[in-house]
This record gives sequence, C-alpha cells and structure tokens, in this order.
Amino acid sequence: MRSAHTLPPVLCYHRIGGPPELGVTRVAHSVFARQMHALARSGWRTVPLREFVTRVQCRVPAPPNEFLLSFDDGYASLADNAYPVLVDVGFTATTFLVTDFVGRTNTWDVRYTWRRLPHLDWDAIERWRGRGLEFASHTASHARLTWLSDERVADELGRSRQTLVGRLGPDAGRAVAYPFGARDERIEGLARAAGYEVGFGGVRATGSALALGRVPVYMWDRGPTPFGLRRDATGTLGRLVAGIANRCAVGTSWMLKLRSGGAVV
Repeated sequence: MRSAHTLPPVLCYHRIGGPPELGVTRVAHSVFARQMHALARSGWRTVPLREFVTRVQCRVPAPPNEFLLSFDDGYASLADNAYPVLVDVGFTATTFLVTDFVGRTNTWDVRYTWRRLPHLDWDAIERWRGRGLEFASHTASHARLTWLSDERVADELGRSRQTLVGRLGPDAGRAVAYPFGARDERIEGLARAAGYEVGFGGVRATGSALALGRVPVYMWDRGPTPFGLRRDATGTLGRLVAGIANRCAVGTSWMLKLRSGGAVV
C-alpha cells in the first residue's frame, strides 16, 4: 500500500461551538470560521471522501493544498456552527456518525458539559447530504474497539455499516473512523471483513488503507492554518502535541469502564 505522505492530509474536528466543556475537543465557532475562510483564501481545496478512497486504492499522488476535512461523533451543533460555514466557502466534509446515537444525546461519553449534547438526527443528515456533505461510520456505540472481543467488534462495525448503507446508500459504508483512534491489526482485519475500504486511526498512519492517519484539531489550535496543514516546525510540534492528547483519550475509556461497573464500553 502507498505511503501515507502521498495522500492529502486529514483534519478531524469534534465539536464546533456550543456550551463550554471540561475536555479539549470543543473549537469555538469563530475560530473554525476563521480557519475555513483563511484556508479557502489561501487556495486550499477539500477532497470528498469518495475521491479520497479512490486515491487510496489507485495510489494517486496528492496535489498540493488539498485536504480531507472530517468531524467525529456527529453532534447536532454542526448543523448550526460548522456546515453553513463550509457551504459559504465551498468546502465539503465527512462526518463520522455514532449510529446508535443518531437523534439521541451523547450518553455514551463522559459528561464533560453540564447537560448532555444532542446528536444530528436522520432528517438533518439527509438535508445536509443533499447539499454535498458526506457521512460515514464511527461505529455503533463509540466503544474502544481494541478492548472488545472479535464478536463485539464485528457487531460494532457491521451494525453501524448496515445502518448507514440502509439509510444513506453504499458510499456511506466505505469508511470507518475508529473511536479514540484505537486500532491494531486485529481491528483492521475485522473492519475489512465488515466491508470497509478505508479506516482512520490516530495521528500516525501505518501504510495500510485500514490504518490511515488524521490530525485532530483541539481547542488550542487557534491559528488560521491548523497544525495538521502547516509544513513548518510549528506544524510538526502541533501534530506531536495533538498525537499525545489523542493517546490521553484512554483516560476517557477508563472512566467509562468504571462508570459501567467494569464492563468494557
């Protein structure tokens, strides 16, 4: 498989705007809007997921100034604070949905906000898909896959893909973003068996189509060009810090495990 550096870089946002949180994934609406407008003015172009998958499979080198923009979890606030900005600047994006929680609140997560946060519902997803945005899998319940048995991993991956394909068509079943970026060769094999063509893990890629890298954008990444797209020393340092923060997400998994009385969730 082609080396990861020949692919367009991939950014991963989580929450845009909305109530403050104790965690690090919330990016202010003003920051996000400033970044997207600055990137558009600088000549950056977003690559649709379907085109990205084709490039992975056909080993097509990435032109300069192209990137894949993604959101994890599928919070309802994206429809108010992120998607209109993208339409305004002519960008597209892929939102990775926790399919068991579409139209529900984020009870799968540790409570980092005073009130639980709502997810997009299917009506909103269909509306924005009609405007060119894409949707894919973030598994069924956002469980840390590397802590699960083969049977449970297959259920998380397969059930999510089946829901997406049934609701949105076959393109929605081509890609998966592993919760917390947690993956290994076993998870890659099970994702392939479930029918996924590409999979996104943490910051570092392995060269496998089922272990592609993404750079998360956290609350401190406030410059006009996110660290994941910068080609200087600041960008290198920012990607390193983002990778460390992503690894620290194991703490969230442990808190969820303790909350469930020791069961793996």
